[in-house]
Amino acid sequence: MRKLFFIIILIPLLSALGWWYFREQALPDYGPAYREYAYVTNGKSNTVSVIDLRTFEPAKTIAVGISPTGIAANGKKNEIYVVNTGSNNVSVIDAEKNAVVATIGVHGKPYFIDVSADGRRAYVANSGSANVSVIDVEKREVVGNVRVGSTPGLARVSPDGATVVVSNRGDNTVSLIDAKLLRVRATLPVCQQPEDIAILPDSSKAFVACSGSSQVASIALAAGTGNGSDVTGDRVLALLDVGRTPVSLALKPDGGELIVCDFDSDSISIVETGNNEVSSSALIGQHPTHGVVTRDNSRLYASNFGSDSVAVYDIDLGRRIATMTVGSRPDGLALSQDQNYLLVLDTQAGDVTVIQKRTPRKLEPTEYSLLTMIPVGVQPNGIVVKAFMASKPAATK
Repeated sequence: MRKLFFIIILIPLLSALGWWYFREQALPDYGPAYREYAYVTNGKSNTVSVIDLRTFEPAKTIAVGISPTGIAANGKKNEIYVVNTGSNNVSVIDAEKNAVVATIGVHGKPYFIDVSADGRRAYVANSGSANVSVIDVEKREVVGNVRVGSTPGLARVSPDGATVVVSNRGDNTVSLIDAKLLRVRATLPVCQQPEDIAILPDSSKAFVACSGSSQVASIALAAGTGNGSDVTGDRVLALLDVGRTPVSLALKPDGGELIVCDFDSDSISIVETGNNEVSSSALIGQHPTHGVVTRDNSRLYASNFGSDSVAVYDIDLGRRIATMTVGSRPDGLALSQDQNYLLVLDTQAGDVTVIQKRTPRKLEPTEYSLLTMIPVGVQPNGIVVKAFMASKPAATK
């Protein structure tokens, strides 16, 4: 009886010690100034949840505007930008303070935001007013509103900063904005209901997913000239047939392949970006919505909205190697800075599932495991990770 008593006491104690050890070893020790947070927009709570990725615990809940949706991090400044669809504005969050420091008004029904690689400008497509708001993030003000097509869903800026590609869902076109002159240099008819956009690292091509016609448009982008005269390169190169209802695009970091999530085909399509050909497809899970590719170009993670799971696809082997159960209605995905943790937005459950990737051991043959589930707000719909060195390190105890 005494032995049984000690076993009952010992098991939770060892479990607690194991969790404490994990928290201490979760990320490399970059010193007291290192910060790494995940920011989650909660559409029905009018808040942003901040998760500390050094401890995998909630850090703060920040009140923003009405119905926050899109979110982006500035690669050059410690700032996060939140699009508030219901209040037609953008909240600027200081990542060091985790507080809103500015609110910038835009036009009707914005959903997404993209930030230029140099960190100076942000672009917001306003679906309710058929234009794109251009924000100077240093001045924290709108410096232009560019008229585009009907019901623009997304404005994506090219890596070289020269072109903003806008998908116009209402009239099945793509607008190409000269980022220096802030005017549309070309409007191209594409396929039905263009939505998500991916641009190659060298800024030579854009790919646009058309959910209404089960196609992906490949578009050549003119080299940025600064005077808007050289537009001969702006043209549709091909319309590629993929699975039914392509909803999102995941580009390999090397730009060689584009992976399309085909929602109604329960599959992914692999596009060779160099020759504009669909090389293969694979079943991935029920209703895949988002994908993210690891920095080494080897793995794709895909959220399966209809089966409450995440699939792991080995790009080199060309097959799915694992499927993990997560929370209800998974959608958005993000990877930690070290790529060892996958964050999954469970839109119906109102939490974030954290999946850990580790080196398999004899007693732990699986490479992936569910680490924890972190509660956030109601209807989480956007996530971004920001890692940085704080300018004022916290005092050590």
